[in-house]
Amino acid sequence: MMFIDVQGTLIDDSHKQPIRGAVALIDTLNSRQIPYMVVTNNTKRSSSDFWYYLTSVGLHIPREHYLDPLMTLESMVPKTAVAAYGASEFLAVLSAMGYTLDYANPQAVLLAIKEDFCADEYAQMIDFLLSGASLVGMHETTIYAKHSKRYPGVGAILKMLEFATSQSYAVVGKPSKAFYAEALRRLRWQQHDAQYERITMVSDDVKGDLSGAAALGMKTVFVLSGKYKNQEEIIPYLHERERPDAVYGDVYDVWKARLQE
Repeated sequence: MMFIDVQGTLIDDSHKQPIRGAVALIDTLNSRQIPYMVVTNNTKRSSSDFWYYLTSVGLHIPREHYLDPLMTLESMVPKTAVAAYGASEFLAVLSAMGYTLDYANPQAVLLAIKEDFCADEYAQMIDFLLSGASLVGMHETTIYAKHSKRYPGVGAILKMLEFATSQSYAVVGKPSKAFYAEALRRLRWQQHDAQYERITMVSDDVKGDLSGAAALGMKTVFVLSGKYKNQEEIIPYLHERERPDAVYGDVYDVWKARLQE
């Protein structure tokens, strides 16, 4: 059984096309009826639109095998006034979902990702948090890779805001326990006795995805096709409990080592 990340794992960060081995991996899981969930931190498209995009580029993921934080957002953040920060596409998706964007007196600061946050936006977030708004991250990624650059991820920005305001935060998507619990619940539609200990999580974010999975008992596979150029950039600096069980170049290597007949 598998949980599989998308950006940097199944599709590349530059052109959003399947990474080597991604199509073979999904096709093999489907043909062998191996239970799996694709768990992505997508926030820039509606869930249905992004799932459809993945299928359109050859990743034939059944709809019920797909989960993103937009699908669980309402269970954590009511449709009240929120000050949302992230790409314009994210703000548009929130509005379409029925959220009110309020930059005067918000109930919550809701953080997604973009590459060009400015100091004034951080200052506004801090003011809202010090005035009593709650802090919620759509996910807790470490690094946002785009245009061959690596920007601070949502998790890094959440840590900064927490330090600045002493305000704790909640996380909607990976690696929150609630998100992985929802993924497990859906995986049990495929295999009723699925347990974390029998699941392998595959991702390019060793700290933002895999450490949370490992804490729940999952096996972890780190792929070097996204955020990191080589394992020496990150693994030597991780605590022993955060280190992955295996490291591969990309999902082709995962497929070849674990699933190829």
